[in-house]
Amino acid sequence: MASRLSSRTLRRCLHSFKALTPLSQTIARSSTHLHQIVIQKPAHHRLGNHLTAFRDPSLFARNFSSKHTDSENDDDDDDDEDETEDEDADYESEGEETGSNRESVVLSEEEKLQEAAEIGYSVVGPLERSDRVFKPYEPVFAVVQIGSHQFKVCNRDSIYVERLKYCDINDKLVLNKVLMLGSATQTIIGRPILPDAAVHAVVEEHALDAKVIIFKKKRRKNYRRTKGHRQELTKLRITDIQGIEKPEPVTPLKKEKKEKKEKVAVEA
Repeated sequence: MASRLSSRTLRRCLHSFKALTPLSQTIARSSTHLHQIVIQKPAHHRLGNHLTAFRDPSLFARNFSSKHTDSENDDDDDDDEDETEDEDADYESEGEETGSNRESVVLSEEEKLQEAAEIGYSVVGPLERSDRVFKPYEPVFAVVQIGSHQFKVCNRDSIYVERLKYCDINDKLVLNKVLMLGSATQTIIGRPILPDAAVHAVVEEHALDAKVIIFKKKRRKNYRRTKGHRQELTKLRITDIQGIEKPEPVTPLKKEKKEKKEKVAVEA
């Protein structure tokens, strides 16, 4: 039994040795394979000190379950950052362009008057010391349109409107876009404007409104922008309303009764 087992093991060893390729053939094959890889690789791979530089990269490629790789994620993040930076740059460039255009464009007096008329006012001139524009209260109201806003005003009222161009403090204005007039006896409605009506006002102040904070955020994009804005305003004082019959001021009856009582006491 022992002789049979030993013979079998010897046969197997001889068979395995016969199946092996000679050393010269293996050396030749490895040299040709290395030569092909060196030809395909660029110069910086040929100058490598380690044998790992000559290995085939396809043998060590990673296989992911999805087609979306980390490099694509990085590219997407970079693209988003670039877009946000481009938006900010465009916003700043637009602001600079509008500012430069405002400074460069010089309008004539006729164009200024036309633009003011489109907004709904006209400048009469500066207020002088001899002018007595402020009158006592009258029971008359008017609905006036200035720009895109409408106001219900009475005599001696003050209103805040968006900054009016081409007028300074203490300038007299005439508001032309009167939509409605009313009093205790009558009401006049325009279609849409009353041509014969006018509201007189005086510019008292150019001011700034309270600050409004504008906060923009894009989640997961590391994008946050905070800006503040203060709207420019103009304060107007209404001085007179024209285009409607104003009722005469009526004296109170209590005073007449008191005067009669005083006369009776003197006669007695």
